[in-house]
Amino acid sequence: MFRELEVDKLIDEKFPKSRDHKVSHANCILAMVLNGLGFVGQPLYLCPEYFKNVSVGRLFGNGIQKEDLNQYVIGDTLDKIAEYGPTELFTEIVLHILKRLPIPILCCHADTTTISFHGNHDGDEDEDSKLITFGRPKNGRWDLKQLVLNMIVNQHGIPLFMSTHAGNASDKKIIVEAIESLKSSLTPEKKVYYIADSAFYSDDNIKKMDKSYWISRVPNTLNEVKELTASNRDMKPLKEDERYSFSQTFVEYAGIMQNWVLLLSHNLKGKKEVTLSKSFDKKVKEAEKDLNKLKSKHFFCEADALEGAKNWIKDFPFLKFEKLDLKTIKKRESGKRGRPAKDEKLLTYYSVDAEIKLNEAHIDQKMEKAGLFVLGSNDLSLLPQEMLAKYKEQDRVEKGFRFLKSDTFSVSKVYLKNKGRIQALMMVMVLCLMIYSIAEWKLREQIKEDNESVSDQKGKPTKRPTMRWIFFKFQGITELFTQEEGEIVAEVLNMEEFHWKVLGLLGEEYENIYL
Repeated sequence: MFRELEVDKLIDEKFPKSRDHKVSHANCILAMVLNGLGFVGQPLYLCPEYFKNVSVGRLFGNGIQKEDLNQYVIGDTLDKIAEYGPTELFTEIVLHILKRLPIPILCCHADTTTISFHGNHDGDEDEDSKLITFGRPKNGRWDLKQLVLNMIVNQHGIPLFMSTHAGNASDKKIIVEAIESLKSSLTPEKKVYYIADSAFYSDDNIKKMDKSYWISRVPNTLNEVKELTASNRDMKPLKEDERYSFSQTFVEYAGIMQNWVLLLSHNLKGKKEVTLSKSFDKKVKEAEKDLNKLKSKHFFCEADALEGAKNWIKDFPFLKFEKLDLKTIKKRESGKRGRPAKDEKLLTYYSVDAEIKLNEAHIDQKMEKAGLFVLGSNDLSLLPQEMLAKYKEQDRVEKGFRFLKSDTFSVSKVYLKNKGRIQALMMVMVLCLMIYSIAEWKLREQIKEDNESVSDQKGKPTKRPTMRWIFFKFQGITELFTQEEGEIVAEVLNMEEFHWKVLGLLGEEYENIYL
């Protein structure tokens, strides 16, 4: 795939080999991609270890030895990428591929993730050194510094844009910057929707989109959304997907007329109701402890005690008093000890004696809102079922992040220190995902066109195999070298019908590698 799309030629053109290394920068990047797609649980920058048991000559040419794929070559290539600009190089690769392969672009899904880093990082206190810093982690590792990886994929999960940012960068800002950069590069023939989560939705971002079509989840924090979810609107079942009900409305926000769809996910509602129920049970226990503190307070008059109870219950809207009484307490003047005299005047105080229970009306209101969310778009002609279907494909970019951060891919933990190389490595990571996604899309399209199928993990025919499964099936392929009449003869072993069928679907160039 890498050579079929002539990615190697583009890289050689951009980075002509200037040192005595036998391995070109294109082959070095290819080596890292092959390492990444080998699913061996080994970091990309340690790929020399990966090629100890791989036929290097068959992949890179007879003049290349395993020893040539060393860390010095890898480091030199990463430096070249960093010097050129990882985002700039990736964008040129995308445009290069789009000229050679008719990849459809109907939706562009934008999102961000965080990559954690271990150890110290060199560099002076300049802008580059601020790349790796503490921020809001999406993996819960508050103890680790991080950077933010920004990515946009098409409806098939094929990456079209990537960029790296400081670990404390704002999603609201960098997502729209990524979309604007991609818009300036693409010249789509059909209508394209730019799709993002609620982090994208703001006055400024919506205005920046100008005439481009977008779909986004509208934040629940907006007053307009709170009013919409609180209103008793007539929710209609979505015929195309009975798991949802909807109500469509048109609103003007940020000076732009928008198509809003209030959706109720019945599956999500059930899950949220269980979560809310557990949450309220926990809050009741915490409130009971706090109530004991209120009971221990002494007030000078009944009015103060009742006011104290009234103010306390305001902090717990999910509760109400099942019982509320006052107790009278007689005490000696401050500082006096012992038993009071018979005619001694005592001070009178009041304390709260109360019991609490759940406020069913509040709970019912919360349960009723569970599973409700609002999608918005500036395409007023977009039908509710179309908007939901396109937004649900947002998991394409999320699956891409899970791919990059999986244990088998082994990029969830990065130990490199040089920041330029780190950014270059991020580009190679996304390039791995791009090659993987294109190969998967191409194989599935060819299977569909030829009305074919391949066997899945259970031995049943499937028209939508994953490349992870395909790569797994090819892991047992080895190469045997024998000497016949003074000549070295190479033979590929363990090839089965499954392997030849997959190679035949991908094309002659793929078959030739194994001949």
